[in-house]
Amino acid sequence: MATTTKIQPRALVRASGGPRYAVALAVDALGTGLLRPFLLLYGVTVLRLSAPVTGIAMTAGVVVGLVCMPAVGRWLDRGARSTVVAASMLVRVLGVALLLATPTGNVWLFAAAALFLGIGNQAWPAGHAALVATVAHGRERDAALAGGRVLRNAGLGAGALLATACLAGGTTALQALAAVTGLAYLAAAALAWSVHVHAHPAAAAASDRDDEPAPRMRALLAANVIYAFCLNVPEIALPLVLVTQMHASPVWSAAIFVANTVLVVTLQVPVTILMSRFPRRSVLAIAGVVLTASYLGFLAATFLGHGWGAPAVAAVSVVCTIGEIIYAGSATALVTALAPAHVLGRALARFQLSTGFGLAVSPAVITTLASHGSAALWGSLAAATLLSASAVAR
Repeated sequence: MATTTKIQPRALVRASGGPRYAVALAVDALGTGLLRPFLLLYGVTVLRLSAPVTGIAMTAGVVVGLVCMPAVGRWLDRGARSTVVAASMLVRVLGVALLLATPTGNVWLFAAAALFLGIGNQAWPAGHAALVATVAHGRERDAALAGGRVLRNAGLGAGALLATACLAGGTTALQALAAVTGLAYLAAAALAWSVHVHAHPAAAAASDRDDEPAPRMRALLAANVIYAFCLNVPEIALPLVLVTQMHASPVWSAAIFVANTVLVVTLQVPVTILMSRFPRRSVLAIAGVVLTASYLGFLAATFLGHGWGAPAVAAVSVVCTIGEIIYAGSATALVTALAPAHVLGRALARFQLSTGFGLAVSPAVITTLASHGSAALWGSLAAATLLSASAVAR
């Protein structure tokens, strides 16, 4: 079994699509970081919509955006690569334009803007993964996918910090941030399109067995819905538990979120390369075990009381982030390794559907479970994740 124990930064950039594509990813992530954390605030403060109405419109945009994934998968299987990535960025330009054009109190235009932003956000991961799988192979591809996640998380974090610094300007600053986001998406789309990466589906189909069906991956996709919950643990579950159940300062939640981002940026590529000595399916199962252990750790931390509870949660969150890193470094890579080249797009689209569904339902599930106590929340997450890891291992 081939493994990757070391990869040079220049080779990593080349395997990720080249320097121009790396710049496109960075610009796109920076723009997303400027707006995404404050889209709810934009609806409430700039458009004067109620918080529940704004939240429903944003959720609907994410869920309806998933409907486009089958079409994206078929487009990718016709050979499109950089074009799909550029299109996912351009459709978000339209979303930002609608956002800026929305008059005060108009929920329908805001919902339309959220829909186009949701379509772009859902289509991008599949397009990006397919592009990387076209220009890189084997374990180098796994490292390149991990490198793309690092670049994206760094851009999101930088954008969010910049936007936070600008919030003192009130509604005018939020509108300016939206405009800058639109320009960033437009620039990123132009850079991504200029890469001109295209697959040759006819040749790919000929190299695969003609009678080989597209992998259903039912167990993997079902497990991925549960695995995806870990991505919302630092943003939703931990703040909810720390503030409402443990009555800790919100500073703990902010510190955990920052630590999560820093750990992902610094460890994603090294951990992915380190785990390349094991089969991808085994690595994904290991991620489930690590996440399960972290959920049980959060449960134990809730019994430590007010003084030690918050520091314990912060310490366990490092374990949870390690599990997230292992999961993110192996899940998409496993799909690209399992799928025949001529159906790679549809396989990635189905995988993104499962990820998007998990991210869409996890806030409601987490808040509902948390209302029944810490044992219900962390016990349920631990049991479901361990069951998912078992399904992946089999």
